[in-house]
Amino acid sequence: MGSPVNVGKIDTTEHTSIASEFNIRGYPTIKLFKGELSFDYKGPRTKDAIIEFTNRVSGPVVRPLSSVQLFQHVMSRHDLIFVYIGGESHLKKKYYKAATEHIIHTYFFTASEEVLPKAVTLQDVPAIAVFKDGTYYLYNEFLDGGLSSWINRERFPSYFQIDSFSLYQMGELSKLVALAIVDEKNPSEEGIRYKTLMERLATEYIDHYKSDYQFGYMDGNEYINGLIMGEVEMPSIIVLNITIDGYCLPESKIETIEDLLHFLNSVLDGSAKLLGGNGFFQCAKRSFYKAKSTVVSMFQTAPVFSCIVFGLPVGIVALVIWGTCTAVPADDEKPVEGATASPALDAHGKKAIELQPDSTVKTSEAKKED
Repeated sequence: MGSPVNVGKIDTTEHTSIASEFNIRGYPTIKLFKGELSFDYKGPRTKDAIIEFTNRVSGPVVRPLSSVQLFQHVMSRHDLIFVYIGGESHLKKKYYKAATEHIIHTYFFTASEEVLPKAVTLQDVPAIAVFKDGTYYLYNEFLDGGLSSWINRERFPSYFQIDSFSLYQMGELSKLVALAIVDEKNPSEEGIRYKTLMERLATEYIDHYKSDYQFGYMDGNEYINGLIMGEVEMPSIIVLNITIDGYCLPESKIETIEDLLHFLNSVLDGSAKLLGGNGFFQCAKRSFYKAKSTVVSMFQTAPVFSCIVFGLPVGIVALVIWGTCTAVPADDEKPVEGATASPALDAHGKKAIELQPDSTVKTSEAKKED
């Protein structure tokens, strides 16, 4: 594609020092090196997503928007961008530092007030804004806390299709995740209604729930089943607490927006039953569930190979147990019939005289007579 990025691969099972140096713990790992910095790719394993990540991270950390047309072009291509407005300042230095940290997730730009849409109103300059959901939100240092934390909270659209990768990243947030679990391949009327209700919440009630909830929908229930170690019906609605691996399910069927609002509020005030969690027994149960799922998946995809992998050690162990149980201890051996026992020794270590049943010991007088 004419990219300046060089692409390579390395087997760290052979070059173990590389794995230790760059703290590689899982495979496959995708890393991008830029100067003295390295960036880990944590998105979907698709060609387009990897190329988009590479182009974003390999380019400038902060890109300038020099005209209204360029600003509109960028907004048409990206659902979410961060923009710094103004000249040199202490806030700009903090913005560049935060952009370096979060460039793996989204784009960062700088612009002057003249290139912004007319609907954007700034009270102070310099300022930092995030453009998403057809509107914008300004960073307030006193209300929003640290800039990096604010960017991390705002780097997701209010409502979008959530996959396992984005859901995993939401574990860093302090927000709950409200999901509509649907089947996109076989959409149902109820599934469409759940998606509509969730999207309506994310638009009409965003000011009320913005700090507490992340809204979205997920296609399929496979990942959620593994998370809760159970079976989630499709379609359904669930609220996840990713930080503690907990979840809440509505006790009654969600029919209207009022039903959904009641359910979300019950989760916030603690009246809804919290299931799951990261306690000791839950962690042990989750480990067992993952192991069981892995074994079942192996037998489904490669039954012959799986039988060999699991059957060989089981067979060896069975043979060892059988051999141990059927072995005769040395102390239990019986003497063979007709065998003569070793002569016993007397107190002086001499062989004792063996008397035959019919023999008689002669006296000294008898010997003389003879």
